[in-house]
Amino acid sequence: MSPPFRRRSLFALLFDFLAFFDPIVSAARAGYVVGTIDGQEYLVRDDRRPSLYTKDYGDCMGGSLINVTRFDAAYYKDNMTILFHLGGETALKNESIMMNIGVYAYGESRFDLTFNPCNANIRSACPIQAGTSIEASGVIPIGQKDVAGIPPIALSIPDFEGQAILRIFSNSTQRQIGCYSGVVTNGSSFSHPKWVSSILGGFTVIAVLASFATAIYGEEILEMRKHYAHSFSVFVVFAAWQHIYFSGALSVNWPSVLVAFWSNYAWAGGMVYLEPMQNTINDFIGTNKRNISHVGAAGPGVANPSLGDGYDIQQIYSRDELPETFKFPSLDDSLVYRSGEFITKRHLFEKLMAKRAFADSSGGHSWYGNPVKPGLPLPGNFSGFVGTLAHNSIPASNAFMTGFLWFLTLFSGVALSMIAFKLLLEGMSAAKIVKRDRLLYFRGHWLGYTLLALLRTLFIGFFMLMFLILFQFSYLCSSRPIAVACVVFLVILLSLGGLAGDACFYRIRLGHYTSEADRLNIEKRRILKVIPWLGFERNSKFPRSEDKRYAGSLPWRKIGPAPQDRTIHEDTKMFGWLAARFRRTRWWFFALWLVYEFVRACFLAGASSSPMVQVFGLLAVELVAFFVLVVLRPFEGQRLNVIAVYFLGSSKVATVALSAAFNVRFGLPRILATVLGIIVIVIQGLLTIAVLICIILGAISSYMSVMRNRDTFHPERWIAIRAKYFDHLDFKVKDIPRPRETKPESDSGPLVPVPEVPKGPSFAVSSVRRMPKVEDEDEEFMNEISGGDASTSQLDLGELIAIRLKGTVVGQRPLSIQSNLSNTTLPYGARLHRASWSTMDFAENLAPARPSRLSNPPLMPEACSRFSRDCVLLPPARVLGGESAVRYPSPLSMGANRSNTPTETPGNA
Repeated sequence: MSPPFRRRSLFALLFDFLAFFDPIVSAARAGYVVGTIDGQEYLVRDDRRPSLYTKDYGDCMGGSLINVTRFDAAYYKDNMTILFHLGGETALKNESIMMNIGVYAYGESRFDLTFNPCNANIRSACPIQAGTSIEASGVIPIGQKDVAGIPPIALSIPDFEGQAILRIFSNSTQRQIGCYSGVVTNGSSFSHPKWVSSILGGFTVIAVLASFATAIYGEEILEMRKHYAHSFSVFVVFAAWQHIYFSGALSVNWPSVLVAFWSNYAWAGGMVYLEPMQNTINDFIGTNKRNISHVGAAGPGVANPSLGDGYDIQQIYSRDELPETFKFPSLDDSLVYRSGEFITKRHLFEKLMAKRAFADSSGGHSWYGNPVKPGLPLPGNFSGFVGTLAHNSIPASNAFMTGFLWFLTLFSGVALSMIAFKLLLEGMSAAKIVKRDRLLYFRGHWLGYTLLALLRTLFIGFFMLMFLILFQFSYLCSSRPIAVACVVFLVILLSLGGLAGDACFYRIRLGHYTSEADRLNIEKRRILKVIPWLGFERNSKFPRSEDKRYAGSLPWRKIGPAPQDRTIHEDTKMFGWLAARFRRTRWWFFALWLVYEFVRACFLAGASSSPMVQVFGLLAVELVAFFVLVVLRPFEGQRLNVIAVYFLGSSKVATVALSAAFNVRFGLPRILATVLGIIVIVIQGLLTIAVLICIILGAISSYMSVMRNRDTFHPERWIAIRAKYFDHLDFKVKDIPRPRETKPESDSGPLVPVPEVPKGPSFAVSSVRRMPKVEDEDEEFMNEISGGDASTSQLDLGELIAIRLKGTVVGQRPLSIQSNLSNTTLPYGARLHRASWSTMDFAENLAPARPSRLSNPPLMPEACSRFSRDCVLLPPARVLGGESAVRYPSPLSMGANRSNTPTETPGNA
């Protein structure tokens, strides 16, 4: 055993010794090559991902005389080399050939190389012979000028749009005998179906569970429907996902970025590739795949002379040169810098070919594709729905059967899930894990729930099935799938259409309606305070206001149910799967939606062979649908209106409008087409984000709805939000407009709602009248409340001034000393009386003792202003010692038997 071991050791030592002097051999042994990255040389792996490389390829000539079994090309920026590999066979005998490799990026030629395989050391193709396998491979060193046409962004931009075309020419006939095209990519893409589709599918499952929970929780039908209507609809979720994917059904030349982005949503349209399923469908259809150019795509095996820039045979075969004098254009004696030294391209090519021979023996380059399958378009062509399907490796002939089989799988899964959930509940109830009365209504009506869930699934998949059926009719590849499509078409149209018509007839037959004249006011508005817009309001709901500007009005009719009429929501058991989410006055919207989806499917599928009619006809349909949706706002839930009306409607209009530019008749440059494709991705990406956010909010609101009967609710900080949400539900179920908002006094201020005045009992006192009482007959008490008796009642300063103003002089002393000290604790000038009494009331109580009026009495305005208009100036009772202080007897101090006629004052005589 030792000698063989010694021989192997000596061989290894010899190889290491040689490798010490030749770094290329050392790198080849270890699977590495020398590469330059950012100006520094490194050893890089031979199986690293190239900067640009080809994937799947197809015959672009039709009837090629060389059957190519492998074709790949790669460009390595780090060591400035192009690697290609060609494998195949031919029936030609002893034919010398010429080869041309062209690389095209965004519709423009970026690299072109014509060479003789004999001068490139491709011995199996020099010449080609029948029965001899062609194994052509090469590593071509290039310089900066050779790749100057490839922009640096092409190495990193997602979904680089390029093609590598290999053309083979016969030297004897100087004609093309073979053409193969492969798509070129840099490995970066918007297509990540494994994790993007998983995320979208997970959110969709959350929406399904949240919606289902609100549908089964509760005992009272109307209350259950109210909460179910505000959960986020699975129907709207699938409408958004299917809109995004089936946007690729238009027969235009799509940019590669859009097709890659749409592949993440293919599962929602039933386009999921499964190898056993596709093999079964192929056996069912047979070999009749039909020419896919009928629906706008370039198929393999068909002549495509204008592919790329085409070719000029005069540039390949010149009259001044013979074929045997052709040399490899890039392999000359010019110097290139490699591994720290300058070396000629020819010498470097020989070293690289030796390195390539070693790499081929160990597996070599693994970044290559395979021949395209029958029914798929030519790689690098993304025209129409065929190009969209090709990204998922599904032929156009298999589209209907693939979607139909996956829909049957979903349909069966829904039924089995309902049965499994019923059994799970019963088992948990028997095991006392849950209470016996938990979800009692659902457990008693689970068969009805299962039937309604299946009908709802059919309603959700209506557009997908209609489109695929009509697309199969327009494609007409085989009689078997056509027969299946006819049966499915009749079943869906008759069953779903018949049930929708029965719901409308039932409602109209049992309902009572009123028709009134109305007007549609056209209001001038601005979106974002910049974009002019028109709003439409019915005058019956929103009368004309002076605060708004109007462009005019249109005659309208208001047709609605009678005020006390029975609503369709009260028949949720029968038609809840159709109308439960729509407003009370928009219950019929499901019928309008089915008509809209059918018309949309007709334009997308039926007009696939007429791109101009298809695009602009569908654009008109989407514009009308968007206008109708904005006017109707059919959903009872606010989130559903935001998504289904505004986000989804505007996304459909914008997508179709931008897609019109991709029509091949307009010849849009591919770089500009890619820019427009990025804009479409942004629009549909915003729609996706909005749907995901609403799914989360819908799950939260569904949690609140399910916990509505619980006394405790967590988290507690959501209690106020839950109460507000329930109030919102109670208001929306009435389907009446909210109170109008009015402006404050300042015109520049924002609109504020008018606060509602609480209605209830109220009490207000406007006047009080005192009635006579017993104490009014008490003389002492009456003297007390009137300010004292006659001996203590004094004329105040205001009364004295009033007398002087009338010309009566009562004394000569200054006014400051004409006042006496108060006999009470009240401030000076204050009178003792009860605040609830008035002098008039008091005078009426003493009517018998009321003094008579003087003839022409001197009135005192200041003094009488505090009494009634019947007050008079009384004569003085006495004059104290010549002082000017005049005292008057109070009329209240007089008895009933006293004289009420006042005596005249001497001074006033």
